This record gives sequence, C-alpha cells and structure tokens, in this order.
Amino acid sequence: MKYFWIQLLLIAGSVSMALMFIRTWGQAKNRAWKRIAFSLFVIVNVYAVLRPTDVTWVAHQLGVGRGTDLVLYVMVLAMGFLTLNTFLRFRSLEKKLTDLARTVALAEGARHNDARLGATTAVVVTEVVVAEQQPEPEPADSDSVKA
Repeated sequence: MKYFWIQLLLIAGSVSMALMFIRTWGQAKNRAWKRIAFSLFVIVNVYAVLRPTDVTWVAHQLGVGRGTDLVLYVMVLAMGFLTLNTFLRFRSLEKKLTDLARTVALAEGARHNDARLGATTAVVVTEVVVAEQQPEPEPADSDSVKA
C-alpha cells in the first residue's frame, strides 16, 4: 500500500500509451511485429510495476545486479532500436520527397514551356523537327514526268 500511488501513476501511463497506440492503429502503417512488440511491452511494463521483486529475480538470473539495472539496459536497447527505426524512416521519406520534387519540377517545366511557346507552337516545332529528319525525295526530270 506504501507504493500504491506511484504504481497507479505508472500503470495509468502505460494504459494511456496503449490507448494512444490503439487509437492511431488504423492510421499508422505499423508492421505486425511492431504491434505485437508494443503490446508485450505494455503487458510487461504493467507486470513489472505490480511485481518489482520479480524483475529483480529475473535480473539476478541473467547476471545483472538489480532489477532497475536490467530495466535500464533494456531501455537503452529499445532507444537504440527506436533511433535506428526513425533514421531509416526519415531516409525513406527523404528519397520519396526527392523523387516527388523531381517529378513536379519536370511537370512544371513542361507546363511552363507549353505556356511560353503555346501548345500549337510545340506541335509545329515537333512536326518541323520530324520533317527535317526525313530525307527529301529527289526532284524528277521534266522529261520523265511527261512520259
């Protein structure tokens, strides 16, 4: 009963994180293993808050001195995973943004040229270029035409 308020606060924080994650579940395109890992994290978190001596026992079994040290080590690994995941996501978004910017620039350049030259001018210029590339027929002699 001595630690009731801090336990209540920690469990309320875990439940609020779970509710926020579930609320954005459909919006966020999370992979299934991330959903499972987060759900397990919340369950283990609530259990560790309710039974801190069990965390100390697990820490001793793993060769770590205290339960708080074990929690710290796990959080360092989780933070490293989060940082790497965020970096990879930002890199992917930057690549998509670069591709989008290139596509928009090309489309704007074509639109600008069409507006400047006029759509009919662009067609005429294309026809002239195509006509210049085709060889012209040789002129026929006037005698051969008459015959």
